[in-house]
Amino acid sequence: MNTFTDSLVNGVDLSIDFAGITSPNPFWLASAPPTDKAYNVERAYRAGWGGVVWKTLGEDPPAVNVSSRYSAHFGKNREVLGFNNIELITDRSLEVNLAEITRVKRDWPDRALIVSIMVPCEEAAWQHILPLVEATGADGIELNLGCPHGMPERGMGAAVGQNPELIEQVARWCKQYYFKPVIVKLTPNITDIRVAAQAALRGGADAVSLINTINSITSIDLDSMVAKPTVGQQSTHGGYCGSAVKPIALNMVAEIARDTTTRDLPISGIGGISDWRDAAEFVALGAGSVQVCTAAMLHGFRIVEEMKDGLSRWMAEQGYRSLRDFSGKAVANTTDWKHLDMNFKTIAHIDQDMCIECGRCYIACEDTSHQSIAKLIDAGGGRRYEVIEEECVGCNLCQITCPVQDCITMVPQETGKPYMSWDQDPRNPFRQAS
Repeated sequence: MNTFTDSLVNGVDLSIDFAGITSPNPFWLASAPPTDKAYNVERAYRAGWGGVVWKTLGEDPPAVNVSSRYSAHFGKNREVLGFNNIELITDRSLEVNLAEITRVKRDWPDRALIVSIMVPCEEAAWQHILPLVEATGADGIELNLGCPHGMPERGMGAAVGQNPELIEQVARWCKQYYFKPVIVKLTPNITDIRVAAQAALRGGADAVSLINTINSITSIDLDSMVAKPTVGQQSTHGGYCGSAVKPIALNMVAEIARDTTTRDLPISGIGGISDWRDAAEFVALGAGSVQVCTAAMLHGFRIVEEMKDGLSRWMAEQGYRSLRDFSGKAVANTTDWKHLDMNFKTIAHIDQDMCIECGRCYIACEDTSHQSIAKLIDAGGGRRYEVIEEECVGCNLCQITCPVQDCITMVPQETGKPYMSWDQDPRNPFRQAS
């Protein structure tokens, strides 16, 4: 039996209790290739991960995968911005997976071990597999109701996750035949994520996790005219993940966290988490644990060391002694557009000592925004860029395009006007009706 991992890092307690599942830190590996077998999972635990969600189990015979399976959306310096896969659930037998899960949980009792499951949307199928999974001693299950490729054609994955009635029904079956925490993994390929979360709650789910991958085609080979990943002379849409999906994931987590029906439903945040700051943002929007996949596949399991160190140092600086101290703290400040203050005003300010005179702010504002940056040329031909304050609308495009961090800042202006929402604004043609 392995020794327990100390949850205290830099004097901060990183331990969590997520829907009754405990782990020494909030960093879990998501259900994916990194959690496909005992060899990987044990190496992850040794590296310091607080938990794993075992790659999705299904009925025998196991799924059959194709080659190749992965593609990516690259930045200019070949940085992977987004990752695409067409891999299915585990292609190993149920018997082998269950035996390995049993052994790993026995040998690593202090780490969270959740088992992802996907079987046909039939009560008998769930009734059969759930007792087998429970017998392994795993801490809970995660229902894979979001896989966007391969499985929906068989009536599973996103085919269930896009149907609130089926979400509720499957969750209810699991609560009937399984007696540990049930987490429902939600698909982002849906109009309103709150509807899916509400359905999971009605079915008795103990928690939700999100987001699963997004339908995507990352690129086309313009020589062969086949998308990537290429299988022979064909391709298909896959599941998109990685840092590019983080903004979408954060929004969907926030939608559930601030909905009056689901705001107390535990959330395991997934989607583009690559470092401690990403994790902290998910926790601030209500996530009780975070799941990582793409970053581990690109950089290896040891990234968790930096994640734990960075998160704990930041927490110590802020005076947070545990994740509970700031969990959900940003939810109250997240609202609908109509509730924003129409009288708030901010304008850009350029720090001339930091400015490198590249002119990117000027070009962006002059060509595509509000022509509120002046380009001044002195007698010697030197350039200088200044904000025309009376023209600036505070859109902060210049700040975004500036390559020098903090060279351009947005400065709030005193208007002398009280808070006024769009519902209250006399310029709103529907104000009276609303």
